[in-house]
Amino acid sequence: MSKTKEIILLNISGEDKPGLTASLTRILSQYSVNILDIGQAVIHEDLGLGILFEVPEESESAPILKDLLFRSYELGLNIKFTPITEKKYNEWVSLQGKERFIVTLLSRKLAADQLSMVTQVISEQGLNIDYITRLSGRILLSNEHESDKSVVEFSVRGTPGDTEKMKTQFITISQNTGVDIAFQADNIFRRNRRLICFDMDSTLIQTEVIDELAIKAGVGDQVKAITEAAMRGEIDFNESFIQRVELLKGLDESVMKEIAENLPITEGAERLFKTLKTYGYKTAILSGGFTYFGNYLKSKLGVDYVFANDLEIKNGQLTGKHAGEIVDGNKKAELLKLLAFKEDIHLEQVIAVGDGSNDLPMLQLAGLGIAFHAKPKVKASAKHHISTIGLDAILYLLGFRDREIDPEH
Repeated sequence: MSKTKEIILLNISGEDKPGLTASLTRILSQYSVNILDIGQAVIHEDLGLGILFEVPEESESAPILKDLLFRSYELGLNIKFTPITEKKYNEWVSLQGKERFIVTLLSRKLAADQLSMVTQVISEQGLNIDYITRLSGRILLSNEHESDKSVVEFSVRGTPGDTEKMKTQFITISQNTGVDIAFQADNIFRRNRRLICFDMDSTLIQTEVIDELAIKAGVGDQVKAITEAAMRGEIDFNESFIQRVELLKGLDESVMKEIAENLPITEGAERLFKTLKTYGYKTAILSGGFTYFGNYLKSKLGVDYVFANDLEIKNGQLTGKHAGEIVDGNKKAELLKLLAFKEDIHLEQVIAVGDGSNDLPMLQLAGLGIAFHAKPKVKASAKHHISTIGLDAILYLLGFRDREIDPEH
């Protein structure tokens, strides 16, 4: 009759110091134990180390535990031993086939009530949290800044009881507490996004360029009213585009250069593009705005592709007409597919980011569609949304940590 396998969970806590893990695992190596699982975390210089190990059949656990206890005492650590039955261990192993998801919380400051509400929803859905990781850097209490970010990532396992109910609950928490919550399947595509397509106006830049042009042309109120109605989805985008461009007739071409040089770049955009370029991502602007301004951003941010609308210019003035096909919502989705084909990637590897109703087709087509500081209708329809921090929040949804983006973190 075979000997019952002896499995022990070792939990160690205390002040973190160099060499602690090496010292303890050296004892385990002397007894040739089999490591079944291991995890370690350090929070504010306080160590939490867990090791699940199997005692070899030819050995006894008592000497191992005695040596570990003595060494922990010397190091000033707290130690706890928990025997694990073979049945319990096998039940734990059987969970490996369960679905895995990533839940990301993004905020300026992360509050206890936000964590409490989100973890409650996760629990109610029958999901188990495997680990929680802080992605954002540490913040000095004496140097609070409006651009501070607090981002944590949960790795959860299981099958949600009601996915739609869970997403609705997350939206409610987001609205009530000011935290963005992203829920993604943890699969190969999530870890291998390769192309990011951006809307331009009110996404990459904090203005609608056509409104800026209209102000210079003295028709600001008229154009702004049409723009807002179009972005809310109340009138057809193409018709609104034609109406607005007609109102710009006679505007001097030099005004475009002046506006381009003063475009208000969205918070986090430069950090985002620098990081994406470093790690080999391709980027594109798919805009219902104008190519002139898209090309300016292409030069400034290092964008790879720009697709937008061309304004007709004669004798140094806008004619009130456009040249070529209008880039509307359906055209954006078509261009996204063409770029994915050109880059030889799956649509699941594409991210789309926008704020208006004409962005919805590409947001819904992409593997990761993000409504960025979007209108209510767009926010409710998109798979994901960012409303609390800047564009560099996208890096956290990709799993980046601040220390990988900015070494000083």
